Amino acid sequence: MTTELNDRTSARAIVNLIHRWYTDLGLVGCSSHSGRRTFITNAARKISTVGGSLRDVQSLAGHSLLQATQRYIEGDSEAQNRVVDLV
Repeated sequence: MTTELNDRTSARAIVNLIHRWYTDLGLVGCSSHSGRRTFITNAARKISTVGGSLRDVQSLAGHSLLQATQRYIEGDSEAQNRVVDLV
C-alpha cells in the first residue's frame, strides 16, 4: 500500500486505516491492537485443528519470542473446564 507522499506505508497509516474501517463498521472501542489480539487468540485456539502449533501462531504474529505471543492470548475459563472434564 502506498500513500500520496510515499511509496512505503508507515505503521501509523495502517493504524489510521484500520481505525477508519472499524468506525465505518460502527465498531466502538476497537483498535488495530485489539484486532491483533483477537486474531492471535483465535489462531491459538484453532491452530491445532489444522496440525499447527503455537510456534506457527508465533510466526504469523511476527514475534521472535513465544513469550511475546503468549501475552496476546486471552484465556477461556469455559474451555479450561471442558479440558479438565476430558481428563
